[in-house]
Amino acid sequence: MIVIPAIDLKDGRCVRLAQGDFGRATVYADDPAVLASVWKQRGAERLHVVDLDGSLAGFPRHEAVIREIVAETGLPVEVGGGIRAMKTVETYLQSGVQWVILGTAALNDPEFVKEACLNFPGQVILGIDAVGGRVAVRGWTEKTEESAVEVALRFLEDRPAALIYTDISRDGMETGVNVAATLAMAEATGIPVIASGGVSGIRDIERLIPLENRGVIGVIAGKALYTGALSLTEAIDCANGVSRGV
Repeated sequence: MIVIPAIDLKDGRCVRLAQGDFGRATVYADDPAVLASVWKQRGAERLHVVDLDGSLAGFPRHEAVIREIVAETGLPVEVGGGIRAMKTVETYLQSGVQWVILGTAALNDPEFVKEACLNFPGQVILGIDAVGGRVAVRGWTEKTEESAVEVALRFLEDRPAALIYTDISRDGMETGVNVAATLAMAEATGIPVIASGGVSGIRDIERLIPLENRGVIGVIAGKALYTGALSLTEAIDCANGVSRGV
């Protein structure tokens, strides 16, 4: 299982939101590329980057910063936020980004998502963000009545590389991953799932490890890394079986 540090971009800086609320943002770094290099030094093998401003605007707002992160670290990077046109997908992938995350588009423009999966096999990740099992879009500012599982099932034949399932009510709150909902998504869709939202400490990593052979392939950690509640090195060791002596 891979542990992926999260870097959320707002106004050129690295922030964390509480439950997706743009009015409850805490700044953790003024230079995201430097922070990304720190995560690399601590063992990160992949980075999760979200353009928060882009998610609201509907188009990228941090392309230059993201290019810098890719160039400075050399790590595989997955990027989401404001990717709603094929040109944006192409630009990101050509700049060295390994995967694009399509969230709002999965609900509002499914044909675009399907075309992206066809044109760039293995490089499109579905981002399904939900509150109470219902999908939220546009930087989580708009709630819908669509079931998270139902939305994901529409893209089975398109073979996305993975699906990031975020429980918004837990995101940035360090209250623990919604293990049951994450597992249900993996089993219902058969798409490899990356857990997101609520990681509070090493216990969450330990709870997710047994689910790896059931389709949960990774976990995104954000606020817990920034507050020190979770050590990235310890989390990676745990995920690799080091702390369990295997």
